[in-house]
Amino acid sequence: MSKNKNNAKREAYAKKQEEEGKKIVGWIFGGLIVLAIIYMIWTLTMMS
Repeated sequence: MSKNKNNAKREAYAKKQEEEGKKIVGWIFGGLIVLAIIYMIWTLTMMS
């Protein structure tokens, strides 16, 4: 009985960690895209 309870807790924790990890990866890629756009704008303004 105790093993089933521990496995359920472990699976719930793993699922929560996976969802949080996906969210963080999304934020990182979003930040990189924003930085790339800012860099492109800065480069274009320096060339003109």
